[in-house]
Amino acid sequence: MDSTRWKRVQELFHDAADLPPSEQKSFLHAACGDDPDLIGDVLAMLHEDAEGGSLLDQDLAQIAHQTLAADPALPGPAQFGPYRVQRLLGEGGMGVVYLAERADLGSLVAIKVLRDAWLSPARRERFASEQQTLAQLNHPSIARLYDADTLVDGTPWFVMEYVDGVPLTDYCLRNQCSIQQRLLLFRAVCEAVEYAHQHAVIHRDLKPSNILVKSDGTVRLLDFGIAKQIESLDAPMDQTRTGLRLMTPAYASPEQIRGERVGIHTDVYSLGVILYELLAGRLPHDVANLTPGEAATLIVQRQPAKPSTSALNSANTAAWADLDVLCLTAMHKDPERRYRSVEALVRDVDHYLKGQPLEARPDSLRYRAGKFIRRNRRPVVAAGLAFALVIGLIVFFTVRLTVARNVAISEAARTQRIQQFMLNLFQGGDEAAGPSDDLRVVTLLDRGVQEARSLDGEKDVQAELYQTLGGIYEKLGKFDQADSLMQSALQQRKALFGADSHEVAESLTSLSLLRGEQAKLDQAEQLARQGLAMSQRHLPANHPAVARATFAVGKALEGRGEYDQAIQLLDQAASLQSTPGASAPDLAATLSELANCYFYAGRYDLSDSLNRRVLDMQHQLYGDRHPLVADTLINLGAIQFQLGNYPEAEKFSRQALDVVQSWYGKDHPETADTMTILAQALTFQKRYDEASALLHQSLAILERTYGPVHPRVAFALNELGNVAKRQGKLDDAEADFTREVNIYRAVYHDKHYLICVAMSNLGGIYADRGEFARAEPLFRDALQRYSTLVAPDHINVAIARIRLGNALAGQGRYAEAEKESRAGYDILVKKTSPSVNWLKIAREDLVKEYEALKHPEEAARFKAELAQLTRP
Repeated sequence: MDSTRWKRVQELFHDAADLPPSEQKSFLHAACGDDPDLIGDVLAMLHEDAEGGSLLDQDLAQIAHQTLAADPALPGPAQFGPYRVQRLLGEGGMGVVYLAERADLGSLVAIKVLRDAWLSPARRERFASEQQTLAQLNHPSIARLYDADTLVDGTPWFVMEYVDGVPLTDYCLRNQCSIQQRLLLFRAVCEAVEYAHQHAVIHRDLKPSNILVKSDGTVRLLDFGIAKQIESLDAPMDQTRTGLRLMTPAYASPEQIRGERVGIHTDVYSLGVILYELLAGRLPHDVANLTPGEAATLIVQRQPAKPSTSALNSANTAAWADLDVLCLTAMHKDPERRYRSVEALVRDVDHYLKGQPLEARPDSLRYRAGKFIRRNRRPVVAAGLAFALVIGLIVFFTVRLTVARNVAISEAARTQRIQQFMLNLFQGGDEAAGPSDDLRVVTLLDRGVQEARSLDGEKDVQAELYQTLGGIYEKLGKFDQADSLMQSALQQRKALFGADSHEVAESLTSLSLLRGEQAKLDQAEQLARQGLAMSQRHLPANHPAVARATFAVGKALEGRGEYDQAIQLLDQAASLQSTPGASAPDLAATLSELANCYFYAGRYDLSDSLNRRVLDMQHQLYGDRHPLVADTLINLGAIQFQLGNYPEAEKFSRQALDVVQSWYGKDHPETADTMTILAQALTFQKRYDEASALLHQSLAILERTYGPVHPRVAFALNELGNVAKRQGKLDDAEADFTREVNIYRAVYHDKHYLICVAMSNLGGIYADRGEFARAEPLFRDALQRYSTLVAPDHINVAIARIRLGNALAGQGRYAEAEKESRAGYDILVKKTSPSVNWLKIAREDLVKEYEALKHPEEAARFKAELAQLTRP
């Protein structure tokens, strides 16, 4: 059947459906003339429609296939552009969704295909609208759009982020989430919806099945198939019954059911229903066994029971009163009396989590009292004026002002004391002589410590100053002084506030970050976890101190090389720091650390994207000449280095060194680290003398600061070994790499990917001497360790496999060698520039191996690739 005939079937069905059943056949005979097949098709649809609403539970394409004896499960194409279909994920009213893999990148995606595109122009328009909507939305909690195209027959399709998760309500049930956990998940959903609203998009079909929660606890909002631009909301709604079936009745607002104008208030209502279901464990209206008309009447007219009447979670009466208000205000049948925006709903969720009063109040008292006052304004004002004045003055002056006065007096005394501290800090050694003209930062800090020690009568101020001064010493690389001050702050806070308090938690978090700098990683993680648990007991979930403690745990795990866990925690910290009013510098620091983790995990594209975002934030916060800007430039350079873009890596590193030297001076560990990184890029451009000079300066500074056993010292030794190797000084290189291995083993207890790097480098020296049997076990040991630490397609894994292949070929074991060399080549060719040196080595080895194995075609292929690289 062609589209013209199907359109005629639709028109006749809708016309006949509006008539009494007794008149439908006569109408069809008159309208269809001598076409009994047409009459039969329409009568079949009318029969299904009369069976209790089942017809309307299907989408338009499904009706067409069932009515016209089509097969709704025809297999789709196996390939969409570069994407190969793996399996069917699901079918909906708009189309079919497949799980697919991008062949060149190996990444999983979801492909949505408009099913039966010929059936209705309106369906094609809605499909295109969903694609356009997703293209303009870029939010971590909204499934992203990657690509779009059409099949050869004109069928449109687009590629989305594949979300491996479960519906929101299922996740909460499976994990037995507490009320607080459910509210935090709901809050994340609200942020995604609010973001869409800010971009003029109304979702119109919010429900748990469109909100998936991943295993890491992050949410993704899906299915913008019937979303609508705010500027187009004044257009008339599709009033046909088929049009109304695009929404989900149980979550639809009364105005959607009635076919009235929708807007932000429509999504607010649906969010209220979702919150109700999360808290009560059931929907506010059970429409499962009702006809569409009965369901519409129930939703439009009947008030739902309070969620507290059938709650799944225990909470006190006062808490449930507020939760009832949250749900029922969002779900009010009058749009004017709901929360005015999703942001207003989020504010009240935050108020609840913080134990603060809600902005919304129970409907009955507030609304009816307001109505009464408006009807009887003059008598009410006259009668209540004297009472309000007396009671208001008593409450205000005897309670509010007393509390405010006490707080103000306390804060004024505290401020005055700190101001005096600062004046004394900058005062010269002899008051009669006036201030010193050559005060240095360290001099000021040392004087500040002496001044702080004199505040024995004000222990809380003294503890805070110890904490702050310790943090500054840490930034300057003076860890012993920092440790002493932070320990003093911790002990004083325990004495003042108790061993289990948020003040003590702050000190534990700061000590954890210091232990990380000292490479005491076990202590760093232990202190960070103690600080996080304590902060969560005493502070609201979205408090900045909770975010900082979460960050500290993530940073400790990063230091131990546990990148997947670190990414999860740093992502949580970033989410907490992304709320309105949060600290932008804290968010930038967390995103920077998250970018580092992605880098170490070999996900360079994500790391590069995050680092560029951080760089923009830092330029706005600090300008162009701040050390944090230098750190991000270093990170961007490191990514380019890994990708084989050595001149670009050098450019970023020189910019960073210029900033760091101007800020810290030439004899500082930060300057030394930046010299080491710059030397890396110079080494791979064969500028060995420049690199060696920088590295010897760097090593001397780092050993003075950290002592002989520290990861930063090992990093400098690694680069010195690389330079010595390239200069043919193999004994020097062996000594550097051996010392590097020993440092990493001492610091990381034999469990870190850097140990693998050092062992692989040492094995490379043995291979350069022709000692292939001695090199082989080191490469195999490195690969075994890599298998538990990083992804199998990590660049470092590729390099280790290429090196192992080289060692095996050197022993004449060409079949084994070819397997390793080819595996390393296949990883690198997807991830790096074609001119990367390790790819060149792999090609040369593969030529030798294939020639030895009598595979001339394969050998010729790699010879051609080598020749291509040498052409001008």
